[in-house]
Amino acid sequence: MSTEAIMDAFDGEQEVELTVTGRKSGRQISHPVWFVQEEQSMFLMPITGSDSDWFKNVSRTPMIRVAANGTAVNAPATPIIEPDQVDHVVGMFRDKYGAEQVTSYYPKHDVAVQVPLG
Repeated sequence: MSTEAIMDAFDGEQEVELTVTGRKSGRQISHPVWFVQEEQSMFLMPITGSDSDWFKNVSRTPMIRVAANGTAVNAPATPIIEPDQVDHVVGMFRDKYGAEQVTSYYPKHDVAVQVPLG
Protein backbone atom coordinates (compact mmCIF):
# COMPACT_ATOMS: atom_id res chain seq x y z
CA MET A 1 0.00 0.00 0.00
CA SER A 2 1.40 3.41 -0.93
CA THR A 3 2.10 6.11 1.64
CA GLU A 4 -0.66 8.24 0.08
CA ALA A 5 -3.18 5.39 0.38
CA ILE A 6 -2.19 4.82 4.02
CA MET A 7 -2.55 8.52 4.82
CA ASP A 8 -5.92 8.62 3.03
CA ALA A 9 -7.12 5.64 5.10
CA PHE A 10 -6.34 7.50 8.33
CA ASP A 11 -7.59 10.87 7.07
CA GLY A 12 -10.85 11.88 8.73
CA GLU A 13 -10.36 9.45 11.64
CA GLN A 14 -10.38 10.88 15.15
CA GLU A 15 -8.23 8.18 16.71
CA VAL A 16 -6.08 5.20 15.92
CA GLU A 17 -5.50 1.99 17.82
CA LEU A 18 -1.90 2.13 19.07
CA THR A 19 -0.22 -1.16 19.97
CA VAL A 20 3.06 -1.12 21.87
CA THR A 21 5.20 -3.78 23.55
CA GLY A 22 5.11 -3.60 27.35
CA ARG A 23 8.56 -2.79 28.67
CA LYS A 24 8.10 -5.06 31.71
CA SER A 25 5.62 -7.68 30.52
CA GLY A 26 6.68 -7.97 26.88
CA ARG A 27 2.94 -8.20 26.04
CA GLN A 28 1.27 -6.35 23.21
CA ILE A 29 -0.80 -3.52 24.74
CA SER A 30 -3.34 -1.53 22.72
CA HIS A 31 -4.92 1.86 23.39
CA PRO A 32 -6.99 4.26 21.32
CA VAL A 33 -5.07 7.52 20.87
CA TRP A 34 -5.55 10.79 19.04
CA PHE A 35 -3.19 11.58 16.20
CA VAL A 36 -2.31 14.08 13.50
CA GLN A 37 -0.65 13.65 10.14
CA GLU A 38 1.85 15.84 8.37
CA GLU A 39 3.74 15.07 5.20
CA GLN A 40 4.46 11.33 5.36
CA SER A 41 4.24 10.92 9.14
CA MET A 42 1.74 10.41 11.89
CA PHE A 43 2.31 12.16 15.21
CA LEU A 44 1.05 10.95 18.58
CA MET A 45 1.03 12.73 21.93
CA PRO A 46 0.78 10.86 25.23
CA ILE A 47 -1.81 12.36 27.58
CA THR A 48 0.55 12.48 30.54
CA GLY A 49 3.61 13.27 28.45
CA SER A 50 6.85 11.55 29.38
CA ASP A 51 5.10 9.98 32.40
CA SER A 52 2.80 7.96 30.12
CA ASP A 53 3.33 4.20 30.21
CA TRP A 54 2.87 3.85 26.46
CA PHE A 55 5.54 6.51 25.86
CA LYS A 56 7.93 4.68 28.18
CA ASN A 57 7.13 1.46 26.30
CA VAL A 58 7.84 3.11 22.93
CA SER A 59 11.10 4.49 24.29
CA ARG A 60 12.13 0.95 25.24
CA THR A 61 10.76 -0.88 22.16
CA PRO A 62 10.13 1.57 19.31
CA MET A 63 8.39 -0.84 16.90
CA ILE A 64 4.67 -0.07 17.15
CA ARG A 65 1.43 -0.67 15.24
CA VAL A 66 -1.19 1.96 14.44
CA ALA A 67 -4.52 0.91 12.97
CA ALA A 68 -7.79 2.52 11.91
CA ASN A 69 -10.38 2.20 9.20
CA GLY A 70 -9.19 -1.30 8.22
CA THR A 71 -5.59 -0.14 7.68
CA ALA A 72 -2.69 -1.06 9.95
CA VAL A 73 0.92 0.05 9.85
CA ASN A 74 3.85 -1.47 11.73
CA ALA A 75 6.64 1.08 11.99
CA PRO A 76 9.44 2.31 14.21
CA ALA A 77 8.34 5.21 16.40
CA THR A 78 10.71 8.07 17.12
CA PRO A 79 10.27 9.93 20.42
CA ILE A 80 10.29 13.72 20.04
CA ILE A 81 11.71 15.55 23.04
CA GLU A 82 12.95 18.83 21.49
CA PRO A 83 10.59 21.56 22.82
CA ASP A 84 10.11 23.38 19.49
CA GLN A 85 9.20 20.14 17.72
CA VAL A 86 6.84 19.12 20.54
CA ASP A 87 5.19 22.57 20.37
CA HIS A 88 4.67 22.08 16.62
CA VAL A 89 2.89 18.76 17.27
CA VAL A 90 0.79 20.36 20.03
CA GLY A 91 -0.22 23.07 17.55
CA MET A 92 -1.33 20.45 15.03
CA PHE A 93 -3.38 18.72 17.76
CA ARG A 94 -5.02 22.06 18.65
CA ASP A 95 -5.86 22.65 14.98
CA LYS A 96 -7.46 19.20 14.63
CA TYR A 97 -9.16 18.72 18.01
CA GLY A 98 -9.54 22.28 19.34
CA ALA A 99 -7.40 24.15 21.86
CA GLU A 100 -9.86 23.53 24.72
CA GLN A 101 -9.89 19.77 24.16
CA VAL A 102 -6.10 19.56 23.98
CA THR A 103 -5.72 21.65 27.14
CA SER A 104 -8.34 19.54 28.91
CA TYR A 105 -7.06 16.09 27.88
CA TYR A 106 -3.30 16.76 27.67
CA PRO A 107 -2.18 18.36 30.93
CA LYS A 108 1.49 17.66 30.21
CA HIS A 109 2.95 17.96 26.75
CA ASP A 110 6.69 17.60 26.99
CA VAL A 111 7.07 14.81 24.41
CA ALA A 112 5.49 13.45 21.23
CA VAL A 113 6.10 10.51 18.91
CA GLN A 114 6.64 10.44 15.14
CA VAL A 115 5.61 7.41 13.09
CA PRO A 116 6.68 7.23 9.42
CA LEU A 117 3.89 6.09 7.14
CA GLY A 118 5.96 5.32 4.08
